[in-house]
Order: sequence, then structure tokens, then C-alpha cells
Amino acid sequence: MKKIFTALLLAPILAFAGGAELHLDRAPDRSNDKAALQNGAKIFVNYCLNCHSASYMRYGRLKDIGLTDQQIKDNLLFTADKVGEPMRIAMRRADARAWFGAAPPDLTVIARARSSEFGSGADWLYTYLRTFYRDEERPTGWNNVVFENVGMPHVLWELQGDQVMGEDHKLKLVRPGQLTPQKYDDMVADLVGFLQYMGEPAANTRKSLGWIVLIFLGVLLVFAYALKRNYWKDIH
Repeated sequence: MKKIFTALLLAPILAFAGGAELHLDRAPDRSNDKAALQNGAKIFVNYCLNCHSASYMRYGRLKDIGLTDQQIKDNLLFTADKVGEPMRIAMRRADARAWFGAAPPDLTVIARARSSEFGSGADWLYTYLRTFYRDEERPTGWNNVVFENVGMPHVLWELQGDQVMGEDHKLKLVRPGQLTPQKYDDMVADLVGFLQYMGEPAANTRKSLGWIVLIFLGVLLVFAYALKRNYWKDIH
């Protein structure tokens, strides 16, 4: 009975260990680069916001990455009338299910949702957006290395070009796109940086405040220790 219980306990671990390990490329950190985040916002609005909403993100938060109200209105405000409105899309979920089989997910917190034991959500997105390849067996004509049998087509293919899966199970660029591989990777990094920013726009403020709190506690510790020594000096 003890052996059976041990086998049942270890079965999930052994099954996980026997599966193929998912390799994710490390996403460049764009969290403190406002120019990169602005470029990521432009890419998101032009290529993602047609199908994917970001309904928990308001256009007004783009001012936190250095944009003015007028710049937002002139260049990014395509799905709303006012800067204070959420980044929604016109397509209804019922229509999306009828056309695509499933409604495209909201991307506001996609970077946080894709965090896993394999890496951060930013790493997953960075790898995902760079590993689409042609697959004629799929309805859209595309497949993906980290999301097998993905339903989404490769919307950035004109920029990246056409990749195919070789016999050695490695991706090969058979037709270049409008961008060089390095420039495409940089663009994807900017987009992923913006997706990560949307998940927690106040992240940088939180981190800065955290350091202030730690410094304050450190100074307080010095005074507390001095007070303790003065209070107990006659006893010790």
C-alpha cells in the first residue's frame, strides 16, 4: 500500500519530467525605456487592437510613458472618442466566435497571465511572436513553436517574412520581410514591453516606492537600535 501511495504521489512529477521542456528566449527589458514603450503602443494599436481589446487599460495611461493628449488623439485614438476611454474594439464577441471559432482574448494582463514555471510572461510573448512558421495543414496557414496549433494567424508576417520548420526542427527564414531579423526582434521587444506595461502601469512607481520604504526602514532600524541600547544600558 505504501508503494502504491508513493507511486501516485510521484506520478505528476515524473510525467512533467518526461515531457518536452519549453525553451523561451529572454525578452529585453523595456520597462524604463519610454521611447520603446511608445513604439510598442503604436505597434499594438496598429496590429493588435483590431481584434484584441485591452479593455482594462485606458488611453489616458499612455501619458505615463511620455505621450501628450494631443499625440494620443492624433496617432493612437482609433477605437474611442476620448483619451479617458478604455482601449476597446468594435468587434462583438459573438461575431468573433462566429468568424474565428473563439473570441480573441483581451490583452490587458496577457503578460502576467502567461507567466509560468518556464519563464516570465514577457519571455513567453517575446518567443511566441518570433516563432510563427508556415504550416499548410492549419486553417490559417500558420503554426507556432510555443503555441502548437495556434488559431491566430501571423499578423506581423509582412514585417518578419516567412519562416518554415526544417527537418532539423529549427526555424528557417525562406522569404525576408520588410525588417531585418534584428530590427524585427527589436520591434517585438518594444511590443512585449508595452504589453507588460499594460498589465501593471504603476510597476515602476511601486518599485521606486519600495526602495524608499526599505531605506526608511533601514534608518528607523538604526534609531530603534540606539534607543534599545540607551534604554537597557543600566541593566546590562
